[in-house]
Amino acid sequence: MHPERLQSFDYFGFHRYFLTFCTIDRNHVFVTQERVDVVRPQILRAASQEGFEIVAYTFMPDHVHLLVEGSSESADRRRFIKLAKQLARYHYQRAFGDRLWQRYGYEQTLRTDEATIDVVRYILENPVRAGLVDDVQKYAYLGSTKYQLAELIETVQMGDVWRPTR
Repeated sequence: MHPERLQSFDYFGFHRYFLTFCTIDRNHVFVTQERVDVVRPQILRAASQEGFEIVAYTFMPDHVHLLVEGSSESADRRRFIKLAKQLARYHYQRAFGDRLWQRYGYEQTLRTDEATIDVVRYILENPVRAGLVDDVQKYAYLGSTKYQLAELIETVQMGDVWRPTR
């Protein structure tokens, strides 16, 4: 299914978007550092080229969550998505000989700081909810180009599920 676009919204500038890119057939691709290390720099490169900061990201086995924020008036969400997926696909296929992405992903335009904090919390919590780790700080495949992980954790004021076991 093709995602619906807001007809009256131009997708340029200082907006925030919650994006999800799913792997082809929801294959468990991002289960090793080697595979994440091929894709992550390409997404970061596309963000830099297209004028975006990545507020938070996490690589789950079969998808990637990104919270991106335009850092210039010319930041174009459509170009960023196209370039990020294209660069990652090319480098992944060269390295591993496999296809990477489903054609469409999911996207949501965020309009409030509260919505942004909720999405950061969701992104950070995803590996814990999925049972991959019991503490977000133990998960190797998440981060930000804008903040340190500790800053993100503090900002969302995590509950008990986030605290390291003692």
